[in-house]
Amino acid sequence: MSRFASNIRSLSCVATVLLLGSAPVAMPAAAADATLAERLAEPPVEDAATTPVRNWTLIVGLGGALKPEYEGGKDLEVSPLPIFLFTYGDWLKVDPTGLELEAFEANGFSVSALAGYESGRDEDDDPILRGLGDIDFAATLGGKVAYETGPFAIYATLEKTLGGSDGLVGTSGVSLTAPVSERIILGADAKAVFADDRHMQSYFGIDATQSARSGLPAYQAEAGLKRIDVSASATYLVNEHWLVRGEAGAKFLTGDAADSPIVRETVQPKASLMLGYKF
Repeated sequence: MSRFASNIRSLSCVATVLLLGSAPVAMPAAAADATLAERLAEPPVEDAATTPVRNWTLIVGLGGALKPEYEGGKDLEVSPLPIFLFTYGDWLKVDPTGLELEAFEANGFSVSALAGYESGRDEDDDPILRGLGDIDFAATLGGKVAYETGPFAIYATLEKTLGGSDGLVGTSGVSLTAPVSERIILGADAKAVFADDRHMQSYFGIDATQSARSGLPAYQAEAGLKRIDVSASATYLVNEHWLVRGEAGAKFLTGDAADSPIVRETVQPKASLMLGYKF
């Protein structure tokens, strides 16, 4: 295999990692659901007679993301999108959504530990949120199981928030990473997001005190299916170091989340564009 071809395989990891990682993190870092992508993050193959083979990769970059100001909001905002992806061997990955540590892998099946964060929410994000109070930034811990076959991967995650909403969030989904040429990689992902009553009440419910302060009617948000996410991406490998990636998708709020008085739009579009460099 040529060095350039090896670098293409290594760079292709960013397609799925960023596809999942660019979502606004009012959901935990389940986002980094990219088992196939992690396998592709192989180091460049050097001449074994002259250079030791390294077992890590690093990609950094910067871009912009278009998304609603809060989950359920109508107004869109553009925000900076920092890119950082570090992999070590086949078992460690660190990106902007958190850390993933693979504990077991056999015949395409894997089990991993997750550590990430829930970004919370500021009541100043939108006038309709005033009087509801802030939801604090908090760490998350959890686990992930996945099965990978060819370009497809199916996965499920479960994460607990330590502080903030103090909730429990799970996802289940399927992803596709398909290199269609030496320079172009296409990706797609679809997933369902579930949440317990603590998470749902924190982000979509309104208790009696909040109702009195905000003027909104009281609302009890119960546990259940919170959202369906779909997205697609394209990555162009300029050379063995530089890449450009675009992504677009939407989140569809469902159930008690969709019926909340604070939700202005149940369809939440998102898009991003970034430039990255692989060391």
